[in-house]
Amino acid sequence: MGHRHDHGHEHIHEGAGSDASPALDMSIPDSELSPSDVSRRGFLRRAGLLGAGAAASVLATPAVANAAGLTHSHGPQGGGNDKGEFQWLAGDHHIHTQHSDDGQYRVVDQAKHAHAYGFDWIVITDHGSNAHAKIGVDIVNPDIRKTRDQIKDLLTFQGLEWNIPAAEHATVIVHPGQHEVDVLKKFEQTYDGSQQPATNTVAQNEAQALAGLKFLASQVKARKVDDALFFANHPARKGLDSPHELRSWRDTAPDIAVGMEGAPGHQAGGIPAPFGKGGNRGSYDNSPAADSFQPYPLESYRTWGGFDWMTSTVGGLWDSLLAEGKSWWITANSDSHVVYLDQSDRGPNSDFEKNGRYNDPVYTGKTLTTAADFWPGQYSRTNVGAKSFSYKSVMDGLRAGRVWVDHGRLIKSLDVQVREAGDRRSSSGTPLGGVLLVKRGTSVELTIEIGLQDMPNWAQNLPVLNRVDVIRGSITGPVKDKDSFSAPTAKVVKSYEVSQKSGTFKVTYALGRLDTPFYVRLRGTDGNRTQPGLNGAAIDPFGPKLDATGGSDPWGDLWFYANPIFILPR
Repeated sequence: MGHRHDHGHEHIHEGAGSDASPALDMSIPDSELSPSDVSRRGFLRRAGLLGAGAAASVLATPAVANAAGLTHSHGPQGGGNDKGEFQWLAGDHHIHTQHSDDGQYRVVDQAKHAHAYGFDWIVITDHGSNAHAKIGVDIVNPDIRKTRDQIKDLLTFQGLEWNIPAAEHATVIVHPGQHEVDVLKKFEQTYDGSQQPATNTVAQNEAQALAGLKFLASQVKARKVDDALFFANHPARKGLDSPHELRSWRDTAPDIAVGMEGAPGHQAGGIPAPFGKGGNRGSYDNSPAADSFQPYPLESYRTWGGFDWMTSTVGGLWDSLLAEGKSWWITANSDSHVVYLDQSDRGPNSDFEKNGRYNDPVYTGKTLTTAADFWPGQYSRTNVGAKSFSYKSVMDGLRAGRVWVDHGRLIKSLDVQVREAGDRRSSSGTPLGGVLLVKRGTSVELTIEIGLQDMPNWAQNLPVLNRVDVIRGSITGPVKDKDSFSAPTAKVVKSYEVSQKSGTFKVTYALGRLDTPFYVRLRGTDGNRTQPGLNGAAIDPFGPKLDATGGSDPWGDLWFYANPIFILPR
C-alpha cells in the first residue's frame, strides 16, 4: 500500500586549554551549578539543545556526541595520526550486480572497474523482488568473499538496497563477519517494503521502517555484526521521503541512520540524444503522485547540478536538519546497474525468479548509448577521512561525517577545518563532521585547502575549479513541525573566485566572535551552469542550475560538496 503525505501531520573538539561547561553535563543537577551555568543551561533548554527534544542532536551534551562516534582527539583513538590528519579513502556505497532484478554485472566486474578508477572501498547493494528476499543475500556472498580475496586493496562490503516501508530506498551496510549474511537476510525478509502486507496502513509501514532500524541497532549491540549503517538513497526522486520520516529515522537510530545521497547515481541519464539517453540526471524523471509528500515543490523532482534538491537548495531540507543540530551527512555514488557505452548484455536463458540472479553477462558488440549509469569511480566519489585502511575505519568515518563528495574529479583533495582564530597548530582544527566547543565570545575561523586538479578525468577533460562557496546557518534547535523543510538563516556568506589553475588553493575565512550556535559547510563548482537558488539571490546568488531533461551533460557541470562543521559556545 502506498503512502500519502499531507502537510501538518562530535566530535567535540574544545578550544585549547578549555573544559566542557558544567551546563552541558545533564548529570549535574541545576542546584549544584553556578548562577552563570544555570543561566547557560536555561538558554540551551530554550533553544532546544538540551533535554529529550535534543536526544539526537550532536549538541545535546558532549556525552551524546561521544556516543555517536563524533568525539575527536588527534591521536589513534580519535581517528587521525598525531598531526590530526586522515587517510582519505574514496568509494561508493550503492552498486548493483547480476543479483538485482534490474542489474547485469558480476561482483568482480564492478569491483575491478572501481579499483581501476581509483576506489578504495565499495558496497554491493543488491535488491529487488521476492526472489532476492528469499535467496539473494545468500548467493551473492560467495562472490563478495571471492572478490575480497582477489582484490585485497579494495574493501568490498556486503550490503543491500532496502525498499523502505512507506518510503523510497536506502543503502544498508554491515561490517564483514561471520553473521553478515544472517543479519542482512533476516532484516530484508522481515522489514523490506516488498515483504509487507498490502493491507498495511501508512502508519504501520512507517512504524515497520523504524522497527527495521532498531533491529540493525540491536544486532550491533548483540555483536552479531561489528557495525551497521543506513543512507537514504535518491531521497527526492519520487517525493516519498517526507521530512518527518527523515527525522524519525535519524532520531530512532542515530548511530545507524546517518545520512542520505546528496547526489544520486544514474548521472549519465542526462547526456543528450543521440549520443546518450536524453533523459534526466539521476533518472529524476518523476512528478508528484498520490503517495508523494505534497508540499514538496515541483523543482524537487529534478536534480540541480546533478545533486538532489534536498542537498542543493541553500536553506532547504538538509539545512533544516543541520539547524536542529542533527548530524545528517551526504554522500554520492554511481547506483551502477547498466553502464553507458558498455558492450555487454545479461547472460542468455536467465531465470531471475528461480535462481535469484541473471546468468553472467556476455559481449554483444553493441554500444549501450541509452544506459544511464557510470562504472563505480568513473564519475562520482565519496571521500572518507579514515584512520586506517580498514572496514571499521571507513564506517567510522562515514558515521562521523568526515566526508566530501564530488563529480568528475573536480578537485584532487580537500581539507576544511574550523579553529580558534590565529591558532595555526596542525592539531587544533576541527574537521568535517566535527563539533568545535569554545568559550562564548571567542573568535573562530574557517581554513580551506583545496588541491586543484592536474589530471584529466575519465571524459578526458581537465576540470577547473571556478568558485568556492561558504554556507552558514544558525542552530536553532528542534522544530515543532516535523515536516518542516526550510532553514531561514542559512545562506551563502562568502564566495571565492579561484583564479589559479594549479597547486593548492588556500584561504582563511573569519567566522567572527562566537555568541550563538551555528554550522558552516562548503561547496565548489566549475562555474559552467549556475542560477540563483530557489530561496532567492540574497540567499544563494550563484547556485547550481536546474538540470534540463535531455540537455544536461554531466561532464560539463561539476560540483563538490562538503559535510558541515558545528560550532557551539560553552
